Amino acid sequence: MRNLTVKVHSSKANLKKKDQLAWKIAEIASDKAKLNKDAIEMVINRIIDNASVAIASLNRKPVISAREMALAHPRKNGANLFGLNSKIKVDCEWAAWANGTAVRELDYHDTFLAADYSHPGDNIPAILSVAQQKKCNGMDLIKGILTGYEVQVNLVKGICLHEHKIDHIAHLGPSVAAGIGSLLKLNTEVIYQSIQQALHITVSTRQSRKGEISSWKAFAPAHAGKLAIESVDRCMRGEGAPSPIYEGEDSVIAYVLSGPNKKYTVPLPKINEPKKAILETYTKEHSAEYQSQALIDLARRLNKKIRNLSDIINITIETSHHTHYVIGTGANDPQKMDPYASRETLDHSIMYIFAVALEDGKWHHINSYLPSRARRKSTVKLWHKIKTKENPKWTKKYHDQNPNKKCFGGKVIIKMKDGSRIVDEIDVADAHPAGARPFERKQYIEKFKTLTQGIISEKESKKFLKIVQNLKNLKSSDLMHLNIKANPSKIRKIRKKTSIF
Repeated sequence: MRNLTVKVHSSKANLKKKDQLAWKIAEIASDKAKLNKDAIEMVINRIIDNASVAIASLNRKPVISAREMALAHPRKNGANLFGLNSKIKVDCEWAAWANGTAVRELDYHDTFLAADYSHPGDNIPAILSVAQQKKCNGMDLIKGILTGYEVQVNLVKGICLHEHKIDHIAHLGPSVAAGIGSLLKLNTEVIYQSIQQALHITVSTRQSRKGEISSWKAFAPAHAGKLAIESVDRCMRGEGAPSPIYEGEDSVIAYVLSGPNKKYTVPLPKINEPKKAILETYTKEHSAEYQSQALIDLARRLNKKIRNLSDIINITIETSHHTHYVIGTGANDPQKMDPYASRETLDHSIMYIFAVALEDGKWHHINSYLPSRARRKSTVKLWHKIKTKENPKWTKKYHDQNPNKKCFGGKVIIKMKDGSRIVDEIDVADAHPAGARPFERKQYIEKFKTLTQGIISEKESKKFLKIVQNLKNLKSSDLMHLNIKANPSKIRKIRKKTSIF
């Protein structure tokens, strides 16, 4: 790996192309790096993971809306839509839109946290849709996905968007563009321009994850993927982009991020160095914001220790800066304490999540968010006894550069009516690579079977799992089989309303 210094340069300085971050990303996207065996296997795991959560969310309203928008853009040789017959094809950018929304809706796929946040699995729907439309093979797809992960993970390590209230999809646009560049074996110049265009048009604010959180939280990454596809298409036609997009006098660092005096350090592999960043990412056992994963596991553990939850006076969760200020009481969002809040808001409230997991001793991607569950009197009472507090110890562990030491947990202090205190802590989620029960292929398959049960047939399940695990050997015609057909009776539609498409 190498560490690149990225900062603003005046227009007069005429920063050379080869010294720009977008060019250096494009160089690794167009290189001939050998593939790491473990990274290949993880790509397969994450395709299974994405399929699990996409099928489980098929009948949620945002997913139905996105799917019906996509169906208005049929294309004979296009890409597939999750849940529908593979004979149904749409333009790849609309497949990316619909499938990306399905993957993201339940907040239940992989994550990477460092200086900023990300869900690198959001790269997959867009890259896969282009692979299907352009008749790529399994190895092409693997290379594209590995590049997408590599770029997003390393941007997340080096550049914090959250401190400027910029949504994390600003790192996703460039990563998808780079991934598609690898997939299609485009030259460095085309990928460079594509990355710049994709970043320029995917900068948006974090209001999508603040206050009353709406369904846009699910649409946002899909939108970034769709825009990245269109960016690559324009650049393949010879169009250029705002440049230099990161270092320019009036560009992203100068006026969106920390300004002309800031220097960022972005790690990137050397040219032709294997791309292994995907191995640093981790998936979710529970359908909730990643920073709640370990605390759900801790709540399940504490459920067995506390006989009467009504004897609790208050609960303090000591945790990292990000957890406290994003999903904790440090966010100062009254909606996070509201029993009538949206599901999207509740999955960004560690107070709600911890209360439900503590009461139930478990977590369920549907039942734990039901309005009746959120409004249960005992839950609301317990929920409102919980507050979070930043502890520098946990913030330091959160930002540890060593993947084996990086932690996303916290310490819980429960004060009881009899004056006693129950104190426990957890570093990482049970499913984390360093956790009590790390996810491996077996667990990804179990998650897939659990989330798709009753929605797809056993025959369809077996077919998909067999094909995806043979990803390295798939021919171009085989990529259509990475789609999953749900039982037709399980696919809902929205009653026809006035719309554009």
